[in-house]
Amino acid sequence: MPVPANLFKRALAAKVPQIGLWSTLPDPYVSEIVAGAGFDWVLLDTEHTPTDVPRMLQQLRAVTAAVPAETTRGTSAVVRPDWNDAVLIKRYLDIGAQSLLLPFVQNADEANAAVLATRYAPQGIRGMGGSMRASNFGRIRDYVGSAQDELCVLVQVETREALNNLEAIVDVDGVDGVFIGPADLSASLGHPGDPGHPEVRGAIDDAIRRIRARGKAPGILMLDEARARECLALGALFVAVAMDLQVLARGVDAAAARFAARGDAAAVGAIAY
Repeated sequence: MPVPANLFKRALAAKVPQIGLWSTLPDPYVSEIVAGAGFDWVLLDTEHTPTDVPRMLQQLRAVTAAVPAETTRGTSAVVRPDWNDAVLIKRYLDIGAQSLLLPFVQNADEANAAVLATRYAPQGIRGMGGSMRASNFGRIRDYVGSAQDELCVLVQVETREALNNLEAIVDVDGVDGVFIGPADLSASLGHPGDPGHPEVRGAIDDAIRRIRARGKAPGILMLDEARARECLALGALFVAVAMDLQVLARGVDAAAARFAARGDAAAVGAIAY
């Protein structure tokens, strides 16, 4: 029994754009719903969500169980630990995550630390976990020797300092892609809350080109459709174009507003039960 193929990693290596959804609602029920929509990948976040490793295990199972809508293959899960930390990385790998997005990487040393945390000795420092879920509880006999071939390491650049060190970060062996964090980058560049500012847009465009020029995969979260398509045209290869929390919040806001604007008596009565 071989290590499961990481279709997301293989698509990035083949320069095939991957369209994704950013999931910040940490519940396996939600994970299964969004994974069944037909996106190429779904980001399961722990950095800005009230979740933990046991809950993430259930979310990964839910993504695997999802029935994709009108597509020939399932959706790949990408897990974002809440920090670029070797212990956290080990725990998420052991429960079966194969693609990780490590936040706030500032330089080549930090990027290299992320890679080392995903490799067993002598290539890295990942602890030997024995018969954990990632090895199908010991049934994958050559897991230790072949696991890293199917692991995808993505690092997140989101500050002016990281952009200044971008080529060095991208060139770290074992880094498969570099994600540009538009929100934190806008703050670092002096425009907090305004990722559409011309300086921020220019920095993002430049970063996408620089990452592709070094042969690695650029990624970004971009909820504005027109801007997301611009990033894809520039060469971005993994782009999240929707967020489950935003879809839910804006959808219920719009539904409530439609009835409030009409002064619908029936709706008011129903609320007052």
